[in-house]
Amino acid sequence: MTTAVLSDARRFVRQAKLPAAPVRKPLGGPKRGAARPEPAFESLLDAGKDQAAVVGSELIAFVKGVTVERREAIVNSGLLAQLVANKKVPDRSKIYDWYKEYFDVLANIGWAIQETSFAEYAESSGDVEAHEAIIKVAAAVLGPAAGALALVTTTLESLKSMNADSPWITLFRKESQSAKTARFQVTLAQEDEAGPFLVTVMAFGLEAKSKITQVLFFKVRKNEATLKHCSGKVTINTRVLDDVRPELSAKLSAHAQSFVKALPDL
Repeated sequence: MTTAVLSDARRFVRQAKLPAAPVRKPLGGPKRGAARPEPAFESLLDAGKDQAAVVGSELIAFVKGVTVERREAIVNSGLLAQLVANKKVPDRSKIYDWYKEYFDVLANIGWAIQETSFAEYAESSGDVEAHEAIIKVAAAVLGPAAGALALVTTTLESLKSMNADSPWITLFRKESQSAKTARFQVTLAQEDEAGPFLVTVMAFGLEAKSKITQVLFFKVRKNEATLKHCSGKVTINTRVLDDVRPELSAKLSAHAQSFVKALPDL
């Protein structure tokens, strides 16, 4: 690893063009009965727990043992990739142009993603809900890692049990779907004490003839909707990831509170 590679990654983060940060209402004095301000997601991270978060159009889950610093870096990596792609490809119907930019950002900050082509998801029984397809794709990618698959399933079930107007569902719906198209990602990170830092990325694109509602639980009917996916285990250059973590945090400070919401304990 050369100093030049590290400086290139830091420079990429600093020079990345992002959409304008959402305008947040100024904090005045506390009002009786008002909800408390939402804590920064970094303060909720805990290496001793399985945790998950909604990060824009992405669900990111962490297996117990992943350090707080790595959790923060993975969340911010996903957010940076989404925001840069949003800036470059504002047309939400151009799902796969968007993904090209998304994967390009990750490649520039230490993520070695070997496969970025999408295959159509086919269900032999006909109809399938999107979250069921995610679980089947995850099972194929994760193989015998039963605990990791259980965490993905638990994360999806946690969202399914929430009210449609909950802040997690509202954020995910806003960032993942438009009228008849949707794109969303599911990422799982886990530490292997005897091996490398493991990250599994699953990316999905959905195109339908009718309006999409509740994308994760949208029923993909044959001849009425097409679901494509790209998935695999990712090699991450942890030295690059660790090195750019402060740059990522600084770059995204104005966006993170609007785009990242840690899910309740799983």
